[in-house]
Amino acid sequence: MTQTADTRVPITNVDDGSRLSDLILELQEKGLAVKGPIERRPGGAGPSDAGMIWVEGTPVTVPVDAAYVASSPYSLEAEDSGHGIYRDGVRMASATPAGRPHFYDLETADGTPYWKLALMHLDSLASTVLQTCAYWGNSDQCTFCGIGVSLSSGSTVKVKRPEQLAEVAVAARDLDGAVDITLTTGSTWGKDRGAYYVSKCGKAMKEASGLPVEVQFEPPTDLAVIDKVHDLGIDSLGIHVESFDPQVLARVAPPKARTGIERYFETWKYAVERFGEGQVSTYVILGMGEDRDVTLAGIRRAIDIGVYPFIVPLRPVPGSLMADAVPPSREYTESIARVVAPELVARGLTADKVSAGCARCQACSALGSLERTVQLGMPALGALPVSSAS
Repeated sequence: MTQTADTRVPITNVDDGSRLSDLILELQEKGLAVKGPIERRPGGAGPSDAGMIWVEGTPVTVPVDAAYVASSPYSLEAEDSGHGIYRDGVRMASATPAGRPHFYDLETADGTPYWKLALMHLDSLASTVLQTCAYWGNSDQCTFCGIGVSLSSGSTVKVKRPEQLAEVAVAARDLDGAVDITLTTGSTWGKDRGAYYVSKCGKAMKEASGLPVEVQFEPPTDLAVIDKVHDLGIDSLGIHVESFDPQVLARVAPPKARTGIERYFETWKYAVERFGEGQVSTYVILGMGEDRDVTLAGIRRAIDIGVYPFIVPLRPVPGSLMADAVPPSREYTESIARVVAPELVARGLTADKVSAGCARCQACSALGSLERTVQLGMPALGALPVSSAS
């Protein structure tokens, strides 16, 4: 994949939705230099290195810890009232860094701190319920993943129990305004790939808190697993292929490549029939060397069957096998997202209809912001020139 030189018009300020989308794309490419405290997700089972912040009231996560952030022209600066995002000393937007959630100060009866069981991702409560994976530490390890990084750092526990997570869900709702729950898991060797346990945890949390729940797992070997997950009252599913390019998938996620992209489509189709259009999503990570046309074709096919493609730029996780990589250029991410957003709007498959999970939150992607500009009839990105990449 080649990327052309930066020929875009510089952002002057964020004065409408299209400029906000543009700034989000910039921040997710270059990262944000942060001098003060900010809530962050340094590891985890998926793309992370996430500094959590509201930009002009919109939830956004941006790289803050990776080495390349040191050269970012963007910084978070304290002001007389609140904070601002600055580029080379010029104020771009107002910002509110996420503070430490109140429920982090609590612990279970056995002395486990709540923050080791689940974290607030802005307005979403999230947890990796099994912090181990059958693929970690061997030739099958997904290169973008940091699930073992969190565990080795002592910032989490290996197995979260449903009753513990139910406790945390109520506290996060009551003390910090959590609006949904996102649960993922390391994959297991079982036929369900961990789906039963993560869904059992989701059921307990939903019954205790009343919050909608998304659970994330690999395609199970038996599609009847999807029915059992649905019967547990789960609202949304994340079944993440990560890349539609088979060559990239074989390089960055060998177990997913062995499963095969066609099996993902079979699983998605079955899941959409049970959960409804837009309640099944897949991460699509951009910037791993994928073919742009193959990627767009896969995204369109997913949209056609009612699957929401959650498009994110690669966010290298410190400590992962891709720790030394860098995100793709804003132009490349934009060249795909600005094609996809209008198609999602036309299909009626937009983020505001998703019940729970990453696609509902949208903080790690500019796609939701782009959808809103299309819905409002605004130009996709303020008519800024876009350099294509292939």
